[in-house]
Amino acid sequence: MTPGAVPFDDRGLLLGDGLFETLLVLDGRLVLAPAHAARMAAGAAVLGISAPTIEDFIAGADAAVRAAGLQQGRAAVRVTLTAGSGGRGLDRPATQTPRLFATAAPSTKPTSPASLVIAQTRRNAASPASRLKTLSYLDNVLARREATAAGADEAVMLNTSGEIACAAAANLFWVIDGVLFTPAPGVGRLDGIMARQVVEAALALGVELREAGDGPHALANAEAIFLTSSLIGVRAAYLAGPEPPAPHPVVERLAAAVADVC
Repeated sequence: MTPGAVPFDDRGLLLGDGLFETLLVLDGRLVLAPAHAARMAAGAAVLGISAPTIEDFIAGADAAVRAAGLQQGRAAVRVTLTAGSGGRGLDRPATQTPRLFATAAPSTKPTSPASLVIAQTRRNAASPASRLKTLSYLDNVLARREATAAGADEAVMLNTSGEIACAAAANLFWVIDGVLFTPAPGVGRLDGIMARQVVEAALALGVELREAGDGPHALANAEAIFLTSSLIGVRAAYLAGPEPPAPHPVVERLAAAVADVC
């Protein structure tokens, strides 16, 4: 792995040929770092890129936190892996030298519910990239831009069949009649690290969980909606309207269950 400045011929820069992970840092401690490193390794195997070792992944993240002087408080560190430098065109060079680097910045946890809009930008569930945290995030950028233009906090992304897939920068859950729902893997959702924690907590608490291929009507009929990500933990959400809903006991129980890792 080659650290340092990213040159103009880097395939991550030119083609989005690479992956990234965003980790929460609490007082210098990397939260769920092995899980993030394992997800990057799994994605690298799909893309055909040599993955960093867990030791290199953690060392790079730690170095970024120290370089930014963020050993105290709450921060976010992004670890980026690219396919390295390559010539013009799509084909990778015969000899690859992947590039790994990390950056860190302060991160404030949101405390208010997130208002949501349904984005027109769709997610391609047939693409392997929909299930990987790749550098090709333009659809997510456009979806978030739609939400911002509408005065909302976050965008709900549907796939090309009109099924709920995810939010622009988070996994999505909703509650109907006390049952917890989340998009099924086949609809194009990312396997979220915090989402896994919530699923495990739901099973431990005896909350019924179903994976669904539902359209946006499910959110309109839900008694509660929430988002999950490594940086926000569990955040209540609602379809943009006059005012946010009251706290929901299922969401509060799940948020409390994962509070030690967010």
